[in-house]
Amino acid sequence: MSEHAPSTDVPSTDVLVIGGGMAGLAGALALRENGANVTLVERAPEFGEVGAGLQMAPNASRVLRRWGLLEKALEIGVQPKHLVFRDAITGEELTRQTLGGEFAERYGAPYVVIHRSDLHRVLLEGCEAAGVRLVNDVMVESVETVNGRGVAHTAAGVDYEADVVIGADGLKSTLRPLVAKDEPVSSAYVAYRGTVPITENTPKADLEDVIVYLGPDCHLVQYPLRKGELLNTVAVFKSPSFERGEEQYGDVDELEAAYKDCVPAVQEALKNLGTSMRWPMYDRDPIENWVAGRMVLMGDAAHPMLQYLAQGACQALEDAAVLQDASNGTVFTPDGVNPGGWDDAIREFNNVRAGRTARVQRTARIWGESWHVSGLARSLRNLLFKSRKDNNFQYNDWLYGQDGDGVPAAAVPASSVRATVPA
Repeated sequence: MSEHAPSTDVPSTDVLVIGGGMAGLAGALALRENGANVTLVERAPEFGEVGAGLQMAPNASRVLRRWGLLEKALEIGVQPKHLVFRDAITGEELTRQTLGGEFAERYGAPYVVIHRSDLHRVLLEGCEAAGVRLVNDVMVESVETVNGRGVAHTAAGVDYEADVVIGADGLKSTLRPLVAKDEPVSSAYVAYRGTVPITENTPKADLEDVIVYLGPDCHLVQYPLRKGELLNTVAVFKSPSFERGEEQYGDVDELEAAYKDCVPAVQEALKNLGTSMRWPMYDRDPIENWVAGRMVLMGDAAHPMLQYLAQGACQALEDAAVLQDASNGTVFTPDGVNPGGWDDAIREFNNVRAGRTARVQRTARIWGESWHVSGLARSLRNLLFKSRKDNNFQYNDWLYGQDGDGVPAAAVPASSVRATVPA
């Protein structure tokens, strides 16, 4: 159970995690697994996650398996049989990837689709069971390093002290200005999402697969959730109002116009969307340094990315696994906790992760651009997709591949970025 912020003595802990989303919970659990005393503070009055479904590729499900949580995720998720790409204008199938069999064997774990709130709950319950101290209603305004410890200053006037502070406070991170004077980058695209119950009237075709329809300046994704009880739909398109700076929009005329030339299956799927709120899509340019004294960023605070590779939550889980490894033996030793080891541990974590996540961020941008082309570029894109054979892994290995103990992929220098295409 979580608690509310204390009002008297300065709380002190081995590790302070700021942010109770996927990255924060994963980081807290990973370090608690190493034996740390971990406190996680969250600004919201209750823990929770908004949104709809997410895709959890093998590089993420391997991490859940490490922590003994994969079976819980599989109990409430779905293992799709294929990832299928279609042209949204003609309905033609362009390529497919079989996600079981050889794919799962090669990457050492299954491909799972799961509701965001379900994965969040699995991680939250994992933290509770492991003994992470969870505190709500805490707004951290700044962090500084004093006498070799991180000190987090809150809006309520309570300071938290820790040997290390993990900044996992998301895209609009309060702590990122400690390492970079940048701002979120608008993509000009927005997403509408919706989950509806699967009924006897739901078309049975495609209910075992992840289906992606690619159209000019738009795409649509559908897949089942919660053991096939729900159908998840996401529609993403270039928004004139968002390009003007309007994050929300009071009508659906843009949505309808974006898909007016698409096949009936796509048009029909738009009825599944909730239209009261949309999600403007941002990322940030990659940065090489995530460390300021005894504070280190992770998750979207460090490397927010567009969703085209379905890797936002996956990379947050990879972050946690690498931080767990980097602190094991340097901070958490057979002789006890060595707080002085955090400087080396977070530097190693930063060095391993920055190049890897930069490649994912940049490739996501390029991959998204290829989805949304029109004219001759669309014809060439379709030819390229159709030339790819199922279980041709050359485009997947860099993203999903195993390394060492089979959890994170290998570190990749930030400069080593190519327009590679997964699945």
